[in-house]
Amino acid sequence: MSSSPERNDRKLRRERGFSPALNGRRGPARTRADKDGAVWIWGWHAVAAALENPARAAPLRLLATPERARELQARRLGAAALEILPAAQIARELPPFAAHQGVALKAMPLAPATLEAMADPAAGVILMLDQLTDPQNVGALFRSAAAFGARGVVLQDRHAPALAGALAKAAAGAIERLPHARVTNLSRALEQLAGFGWRAVGLDAAASEPLAAVLDSRPVVLVMGSEGEGLRRLVAEHCDALGHIPMPGAFESLNVSAAAAIALYEATRNRSGAGEL
Repeated sequence: MSSSPERNDRKLRRERGFSPALNGRRGPARTRADKDGAVWIWGWHAVAAALENPARAAPLRLLATPERARELQARRLGAAALEILPAAQIARELPPFAAHQGVALKAMPLAPATLEAMADPAAGVILMLDQLTDPQNVGALFRSAAAFGARGVVLQDRHAPALAGALAKAAAGAIERLPHARVTNLSRALEQLAGFGWRAVGLDAAASEPLAAVLDSRPVVLVMGSEGEGLRRLVAEHCDALGHIPMPGAFESLNVSAAAAIALYEATRNRSGAGEL
């Protein structure tokens, strides 16, 4: 007997992590730490990178569909913690709308690096995020920073999402390969970085000069503000220069992750031109 289209649709929605309790409403999958501090990571690239990262403690749980389990076993990843489950059962363990791609990992969060370890010696590019809170944007920023060879990413202790869940999936493994530091005060962090020989350049749509004109071959901290408010005043005042991305088209702004990718490319191009890369 064949299944009805409605039944197939319900099955597909369950496998993708849709919750009937939400009556069909869509929204981003959010993750929160358990009482023991553990967080969920889902998505094939994010989970595989976490399992390959020697800096991580052993996973507390590793859930995979039969197909994904075979892939993990072929790569000798996570055998001790592996639980083979149907996709719909994995979805029930995760926040609503988590597009888990058949695999999910529960683990303790990655320990942040110190600002000193990231900054000394001064060379290359560091990305600093001022009150960026959207997990998918922050994940995409990590991915771009890793792709362009940044030294690391500086986040706030507060007003910054956990490096897990939707963020980790959007980063596609970059959070495992790129150091991050968490600081209480970004302005003070910029002062510390200046002491190590770093120059701070903030992206500001209202800046008088284009980004390419204010970048040079010196070690640089690229400071990105939130999409709504941009850089906060005190953070902008602690930057050595502000630059904008020229946009001759009809649109006046870019998504922050797209803007960061352009800024990282420009900063990398300056380093390459100076023979640093």
